Order: sequence, then structure tokens, then C-alpha cells
Amino acid sequence: MHVALNGWFWNQPDTGSGLYLRELLKALVKLDESVQYTLIVPTQWELDHLPSRVNVHRVNGKHDSAWGKVWFEQVAFPRALHQLQADLAHIPYWAPPLSAPVPFITSVLDVIPLLISDYSNTLASRLYTSLVSATVHGSAKILTLSESSKTDVVERLKLPPESVLAIPLAPREVYHPKMGQEQDEAVRQKYGLPDKGFVMYVGGFDVRKRVRQLLMAYTFVARAHGDETPLVLVGKEPAWREPLFPNLRQAAQELDLPSENLHWVGYVDEADLPSIYRLAEVFVSPTAYEGFGLPVLEAMASGTPVVANDIPVFNELVGDGAFLVPNGNATRMGGAIIALLEQENIYNSVRNNGLAQASNYTWRKTARATLSAYQDVFANTSNRSSSAS
Repeated sequence: MHVALNGWFWNQPDTGSGLYLRELLKALVKLDESVQYTLIVPTQWELDHLPSRVNVHRVNGKHDSAWGKVWFEQVAFPRALHQLQADLAHIPYWAPPLSAPVPFITSVLDVIPLLISDYSNTLASRLYTSLVSATVHGSAKILTLSESSKTDVVERLKLPPESVLAIPLAPREVYHPKMGQEQDEAVRQKYGLPDKGFVMYVGGFDVRKRVRQLLMAYTFVARAHGDETPLVLVGKEPAWREPLFPNLRQAAQELDLPSENLHWVGYVDEADLPSIYRLAEVFVSPTAYEGFGLPVLEAMASGTPVVANDIPVFNELVGDGAFLVPNGNATRMGGAIIALLEQENIYNSVRNNGLAQASNYTWRKTARATLSAYQDVFANTSNRSSSAS
């Protein structure tokens, strides 16, 4: 079986789609040496850390614009499939082609543009969402990341439930309470992190992430622990603009949060994140919606207790491995953080349960379930071909 993958996001490992593609392919090639994999990418893409046994097929064209991306997805990728004579294609993000010469599987990581209007507020974004919402119906199978996300995918894209398969992601092995901890102090110095433990957030600052709820929650924490346990915000700051990126620095000022209690770290190298998780006392995820929410599992795997909103996907994934609070309730979130900081028995219970729960998720399991989906589609296609002949 020859599987060709859309490699558009390979050179964007800091994105969810890029990480998914890299970790999935790295795990897939270890499972069955009889399966051939080819990554289809634009000519100018740099391909670092490419797993062995993965072939590369480059396509020409201008890919430095939104139109260039659409051209790659809808023209160059299907054309490459024809040239390669692949048996099966996998588009590991929500961008299937209108037509393809082989059966294809599409990964729809989430349907946020259909759920939250702020994420589809331009003509171009609405047109693109309409395009991929239509083309996904040509998929032989759709993969998503959780049962919660599957419910949204089925409902919003009007798909039969049996065509959608939920396959969860996993934290990488580098997220560990001790593995690599000899680098932790150097990472602390590199980013000027507090000498003592801190409360940590990592992610984007768009409205869905609801970081303002965390800032409000931290007003309660700051009264008792602000000097001892600052809030560290990890992630590249956007150009603050409504409605998608409300100005959170201004919000912090309006909430009278002391600037010395807040550390806006900005972008950090992916290789440094495991250390930052380990250095934190508590990790908080105030997000209102996720298709999966990998940072929560990464924190749990690192041995850092988690406080998060009680949204369907976290209720599904974390079990009793995190302290879940009512969605949007800043007071309860602040109380949960304080409880973890002040009560050792609660801290240890959440930490240990989190470690146990995170161990249930591995990229090998993710790859095995994905390969099974490939084999099912390939077998069904072969059976139809045999019947037709």
C-alpha cells in the first residue's frame, strides 16, 4: 500500500496541524515496513527531521499567498497523486480536494469556523470554509481527534456518523516529570522565568482561548500568592484587535493586576516547553472550546497539576486527572488554583491522577488506529475494483 500525504504544514511544526503531521508520520513508519509513504510538498519547503522511509515529492508553483495554498490543495496535490500512482491519500487537515484520482482520508481537527463566527468574519475565510465543507464529503473516511469533536463534525458538516472516526492525539515522550530536567534551569534563565514556581498558561490569545477569564481568576490568586506565584503567559502576542484578539494587556491593567505578578514570555522554542511545564506549579487552560486540547495532556504528562474549564472535550479526555471548573467561571477557577497551591493533598492527588491519565495516550496508539483506517479504505477500494472486473 502506497499512502501519499499532503505535507503543507510540515514546515510549521509550531501549529497544531504541523505537529500532528510530524508526530503521526514519525509513528506510522515504525509500524509496518510494507507500507510506503510519500510526503507531497511545495518545492521551496524545507524538510527537517523527516523520518526514514518517507519519500518526498515536490510540486512547483507560487505558494506564498492564500491563493497559493488553495492552488496546492486543489490542483497540485491531486496532480501529484496521479503522477505517483498512490493507492491512498491522506490530507491531515481540513482541506480535501474537489476531486482526486485515488480515495482520500481527511483529518478535520475541529470545525471552529462553523461554531464561532469570529473565526470566519471575512469574505475570503467564509469562501474557504464553504469550499472545504463541501469537498470533505468526497472523503472515504474522516478522522477527528475526540468524540466531542466528532459530534460537532457530524452535525456541522452533515456527515453520517459511521464515516467519522475519533482518534486522539498524545503528548510526546519529552513531556515527562524528570526526562530532560537537567535543562530546566537553563530554560528558566533563557526566558527570565520566576525563581520560584508559577502558574502557567500556554497557547494563543484569541477570544476562544478566554485568557481574560484566567486574568480575572488570577485577581483572587494574586491577593494571597501573587508575590510568591506569578502568572506566566507563554505564546506569541498578536496585534491586539477586536473581535478576535481582545487587548489582554489592557484587560490586565483594568483588573489592577500588578505588572510584577505577570510575565508575558512571548514565543518560546518548542524544545523548551517541557522544561517550562516542569517548572510551573500549576497549568491553567481557560479555553471555551477545543477539538482536543493537547497542552492539557502535555502538562499532565509533565507532572504539573491542571486547572481547566469543564468543556466536553476535557471531560472526555482527562478523567479525574485535572481540576475542572464550570466553563467561564473565573471565581471557581481562582479557587481551584488557590486550592492546589495551598493544599498538598489536593495537589498530589491531581498530579498523580494526571500522570496516570496522560499515560493512556501515545503516538503509537494514534498511528495504529490511523493505519487501521488506511487499511480499511484500501481494502474496500480493492474489493470494489475486484467486483467491477
